[in-house]
Order: sequence, then C-alpha cells, then structure tokens
Amino acid sequence: MPPRIEQLQAILQREPNDAFCLYGLAMEYVKMGRLDEAIAHFDLAITANPRDSYVYFHKAKAQQQAGDIPAARESLRRGLEQARATADAKAMSEIAAFLDELA
Repeated sequence: MPPRIEQLQAILQREPNDAFCLYGLAMEYVKMGRLDEAIAHFDLAITANPRDSYVYFHKAKAQQQAGDIPAARESLRRGLEQARATADAKAMSEIAAFLDELA
C-alpha cells in the first residue's frame, strides 16, 4: 500500500470523521484508479462535512470516470446547492461548467 494511503488511514484511526482526511484518501484512490473506493470515501467525507462543495465536484469526476454519468450529475447538483448556500462563486462556476459538460 502506498505510504500516503497508510498515513491517511493512520490519521483516520484517531479521527474517523476527519472530512479533510477522508477527502484526501478519496483523491489518492482516484489516482490509483480505485474508483469504487474513492467514491465511498467521498461519501464519507460528505457525511462528515456536507457543506464542502468541492467534495461533490471530485466525487462527480470519479463517477464520470467510472461511467456513471447520472450519478455524476446528481453529485454536481448537490455540490451546486452547497456552493450556493455558502455563496462560493468560484465553486458555483466550476461545478455549473462541469454539469453543462455532462448535459
């Protein structure tokens, strides 16, 4: 197992609801092409911090890579809601652009 994943898993042993760590682990799994594990960890990160719109964005990218376009669209819609709720204009723009690509 790559050292970065081992480090993140060690942190999760101490802080199992660390949203940033869960997100980091998901991103590492994406890099490895382990998309099912990545998506599962994005879901855990969303549960830990549902207001982070970029988690939805990157989850949608993983879902797109996995070939699940309907799920990617839904993740983007949820991320766009969070970006609007937090008035994050940059996230709103990036998420909306990706959603348009998948239309």
